Amino acid sequence: MPRQIESLFVKGPAGPLEALLEEPEDRDPVEAALVCHPHPQHGGTMHNKVVYRIGKGLRRSGCVVLRFNYRGVNLSHGVYDHGVGEVEDARASLSLLLARYPTLPVTLAGFSFGSRIALKLGCELGYPRRLIAVGFPTVYKDRSYLDGCDIPRVFIQSTNDEFGPLADLEQVVSGLPQPASLIPIAAQDHFFAGALPALEDAVANLG
Repeated sequence: MPRQIESLFVKGPAGPLEALLEEPEDRDPVEAALVCHPHPQHGGTMHNKVVYRIGKGLRRSGCVVLRFNYRGVNLSHGVYDHGVGEVEDARASLSLLLARYPTLPVTLAGFSFGSRIALKLGCELGYPRRLIAVGFPTVYKDRSYLDGCDIPRVFIQSTNDEFGPLADLEQVVSGLPQPASLIPIAAQDHFFAGALPALEDAVANLG
């Protein structure tokens, strides 16, 4: 049976949300993953190179992956809502994914602003198998949503991240409830320039 690749719209709280669903290339999906994109006011979309690589790595590990655009991005309805509405957009997208694949375990992942969205929603829900935060921006000091969260969290960070210096993130991760881990990737900047294949491999090898 050919794998499913589907462009669709999620019924979002502020109107339809543009989305893309992709199954693994070589097997039936064993897990369902939602991937959240970076800041919509700084050019972030579900087609961002890092987001694409996260999704590809997850598909390599057997996940069916749903990427989506937050409200106000490309064909998604609504307007930017300072991270509050964007969490609800992710929640609505996850609901669609769970309706399609109700028996599969769930991963939430995100890049930059999207890593915060994934962590906020995942820690609130409490049931995802794991949370993957790529390019976590330590410049945002409110991390109260991580307090008491014991879902396995994996942080993947560029060694030259200008918005989340590795030394700062090491300190953050060391203070979190376990299990939490940090995977550094030797890259040129926040966007993993020069290291996108390495990022994809790191995600794929998480298991």
